[in-house]
Amino acid sequence: MTDAMKVLKRDYLPDELKPLLATIQFDGTIVVQARQMPEETEWLLALSDRYEFIKGVVGWVDLQSSAVRKQLIAFAEHPKFVGVRHVVHDEPDDLFMLRPEFQRGVAHLGEFDLAFDLLLYPRHLPVAAKFVEDFPCQPFVLDHIGKPAIRDGLIQPWEEDINRLARFPNVFCKLSGMVTEAEWTKWQPDDFARYLDIVMAAFGTERVMIGSDWPVCTLSADYSATMNLVLDYVRQFPEKIQDQILGGNCARFYPISNHLQ
Repeated sequence: MTDAMKVLKRDYLPDELKPLLATIQFDGTIVVQARQMPEETEWLLALSDRYEFIKGVVGWVDLQSSAVRKQLIAFAEHPKFVGVRHVVHDEPDDLFMLRPEFQRGVAHLGEFDLAFDLLLYPRHLPVAAKFVEDFPCQPFVLDHIGKPAIRDGLIQPWEEDINRLARFPNVFCKLSGMVTEAEWTKWQPDDFARYLDIVMAAFGTERVMIGSDWPVCTLSADYSATMNLVLDYVRQFPEKIQDQILGGNCARFYPISNHLQ
């Protein structure tokens, strides 16, 4: 990490997150992997055993490994293991998702009712559309609305590619990660409205879910300010739709209904 990211150079743990959730009247969260190592997945699942408000874990397994099914069997024994993510946007090969080894690994996820999080840059969106086309029954969710260039005010070709990806009904989208794609600490709420409008028109209110990207969001905004961008935006909708975007769609996408106490 560079010095510009020094705020992240410490531990962020559940005891710090819990009161932040309470400030916006949220009682649970999904935690998502950051490091590409099975030990982190084990650690996140152990935390979910200790903290009831952790409703699910999206972990990492080596999807290119010939032993991936064995890894999935081991983790799937835990009831809060709900999905897998790979940090695709850090792969040097922009066509990484189309590798046969990777696709073979993804093909195993359905056996265990696991979702897959798509962590991409805008240039990967056309590849993602080709990728998900081969997995019509696999639940996918696009993280951080595909990381559009908000700081530069760019819309195309991101909008066109978002619409192409959203045509697949098994793909959802997280309304998250926007503040770090804007000008850090200098953004205004209006900077995000047209991006949210585009995502909402593409996916519909039934396939989007709020997300924080905490603690990474703290590079540009605190937790409450980050979440309030979406909380304020969805006030235009009826209460039933707000409830879907702010929790219901997430609970439906990830199999976490048994943990919603």
